Amino acid sequence: MNGKSDDDTYWQIATRQMSIVTKEEQEKFRNGKITVIGCGGIGGQTIEMLARMGIGELVLVDEDVFDITNINRQSLSSTDTIGLKKSEVACRKVESINPHVKVTGYDVHVDETNIDEIIGDSNLVIDALDNLLTRVIVSRKANEKRIPYVHGAIHGTLGQVSVFLPNTKSYEEMFNLPSLGKELSEEVIGELESLASAKPPVLGPVPNLISCLEAMEAFKILTGIGKVTVAPKILTFDLLDFNSFSIEEI
Repeated sequence: MNGKSDDDTYWQIATRQMSIVTKEEQEKFRNGKITVIGCGGIGGQTIEMLARMGIGELVLVDEDVFDITNINRQSLSSTDTIGLKKSEVACRKVESINPHVKVTGYDVHVDETNIDEIIGDSNLVIDALDNLLTRVIVSRKANEKRIPYVHGAIHGTLGQVSVFLPNTKSYEEMFNLPSLGKELSEEVIGELESLASAKPPVLGPVPNLISCLEAMEAFKILTGIGKVTVAPKILTFDLLDFNSFSIEEI
C-alpha cells in the first residue's frame, strides 16, 4: 500500500521543519525505513508523527481490531473504526497524510517465527507494545540485526522512553527481566506474563506524549541531529506532576 505524488509536495509538507534540519538531514529521514510494532495507544500517534515528518517507509504491525474502549487514548480510533483492523486503519491514515510514504501493514501475532521477516531491512524498530513477551522478542531481534530499538511504555499517568543500541545495555538487562540470557521456554514465558498480567489504567494524553517522544527519538537517530536518550538513560515522567520530568540512569 503506497502512493506517489510530485516531489515538490514532499518538501512542501516538510517546509516548517526545514529551518531546523538541513535538506541532507531530511533526506536521511526520507530514505529511512521504520517498523512500528503496535498501532494502538502509543503506536497510532507515533505513526502519524512519522508520516507528517516525512519518513520514507513504514511497516505497521498489529493483530488487534479497534473497540470502543480504545477511544479515550488511541488517535486512530473513532466510532467509525470500531471492529476494523488497526494495521489497515493505520496504513490508510498514513496514505491520507503523506502520499510519499511507502507503507506496509501486518495483521499478525508477533512471535519468534515471524519477527525477522517483519523487521526485514528496517533502519530501526519502535516499541508501541503493551506486553513484556513481545517486547523481549522484538528487542532481541533488533539487537541481532544491530538496529536501534526505541522503547516506550505507560502506566496510568506515568511514562518512560529509552533507546537501546547494539552496544548498550539490552532491554532485558536494563530492566532485569527473568528472561535475560535464557531461551523463551514455557516457564520463562510464564514468568514474563506474571509480571504484567493485567491491562494498565491509562489517561489519553500519556500514550500520545510517549508517541511523540518516540517519533522524535527516531527522527534524531536517522537524521543525526540532537542527543538521543540512549540506555541506560531513560526519560520518565508523571503527568500529574510536571516537576517529575527527568532523565535517569538505570
